[in-house]
Parts: sequence; structure tokens; C-alpha cells
Amino acid sequence: MMAFRLLARRVCGVSVRGLQRLPAGVSCSSSFSSRLNASQPLLSPPRLLPLSSCRSVSFNVQDHDDFTERVINSQLPVLIDFHAQWCGPCKILGPRLEKAIAKQKGRVTMAKVDIDEHTDLAIEYGVSAVPTVIAMRGGDVIDQFVGIKDEDQLDSFVEKLIG
Repeated sequence: MMAFRLLARRVCGVSVRGLQRLPAGVSCSSSFSSRLNASQPLLSPPRLLPLSSCRSVSFNVQDHDDFTERVINSQLPVLIDFHAQWCGPCKILGPRLEKAIAKQKGRVTMAKVDIDEHTDLAIEYGVSAVPTVIAMRGGDVIDQFVGIKDEDQLDSFVEKLIG
């Protein structure tokens, strides 16, 4: 029951206790239905989130055209994180990069490029090891590094990109 409540909260933003009746065609166990409170409405009112929390600081590159549009032609400076699913250091660096980007409050964005899916981009930018991070502004490579950096080093790398 606890797992169902957590799932309902995360997926729908709904409290299980806030359900009055189930939609047609949906049945539940007697232990579940006995916990429903008939005096409350079916769904709680939607919660409005500020736009800034809905805005992602990073995106996954879909293809070469997407890369050109969202990275090369970007008005903002872009950090490009070349990574792989099997790469342990990439899994450590990714969240650190997102945190460093989030601190800049929309002045820079981050593109994630999986080298196994986009080998052409990895070759084009000379990526021979992962993680490789390239800083780009106005379609030009400004700086890059390979490997893991700590949060202070990442903050200064991002600040240098912003200029």
C-alpha cells in the first residue's frame, strides 16, 4: 500500500486518501477500497509549479540536426557532455555538471551526447575517452577537459565559458 501511495504521489501528484471513487472499469481490493474516504473529491486540485522548476538545465541530443540546432546555433553558451552508459566516471560527473549549470540560472545550458548512439559527433569533436566535456559559445569550441573534476573546478570552468 505504501508503494502505491508513493507512486500515485510521484506520477499524479495525488494523495491516495484524496480519492473518492475509482474511474469506470477499475477495481481494487477490499482492503484498498475500505481505506478510501468518500467525503473528499476524486482528485486534489492540480498544483502549479513555477516555470523555472519545469525548465531543464540539460537535454539529450537526438541526432546531428538536433545538435546543430540546439548546440551550434544556440544563443547561450553550451557545455557538451560526451558520455556513455557503461562509463562509471560519467555517472559521477553528470550530476556534478548539472549542479554547476543550475547555479548559473539559465545563462548556460548542457547537451548530453551518448557516444555509443552518436559516434559521428564523438569523432567530429575528437572524443577519444569519456567523459569528455566541451565548452562551446557561438558555435566555437572555447575549452574542454577529459575526466572527472570536483565541484569548484567545474564552477570555474562554467564561469569561464560564460565570460
